[in-house]
Amino acid sequence: VQLVESGGGLVQVGGSLRLSCAASGFTFDRQQIGWFRQPPGKEREGVSCISSTDGTTNYRDSVKGRFTISSDKGWSTVSLQMDNLQSEDTAVYYCGPCSYDGTKGTIVAGFPLLGSIVPFDGWGQGTQVIVLS
Repeated sequence: VQLVESGGGLVQVGGSLRLSCAASGFTFDRQQIGWFRQPPGKEREGVSCISSTDGTTNYRDSVKGRFTISSDKGWSTVSLQMDNLQSEDTAVYYCGPCSYDGTKGTIVAGFPLLGSIVPFDGWGQGTQVIVLS
């Protein structure tokens, strides 16, 4: 099982990038898969999460209206369209299983199971996004 992220790069403030996450050995069908990022010197944070069951999407507040998560029909690739990029979006971006905590409004990494979250530690190499101001 391997997750491969791609699509990162260098872009000016206000520019756009499209990230892709491909799964090797499985599909994202019947899962919740999302994007996370780790800004320089900070901890990894949830960015967006999509459910293959009903298509529900969730976003962290700072990217709402600018980022769009989607999947191909076969749930083999999950993408993140990032528009109007800002300097604070600079980070290494990763994809992984996710869950949305509606109480806190946060996206966490892991597999939802019987009311709990099973931790995930199979991160790929990530893709670097640098937004120049």
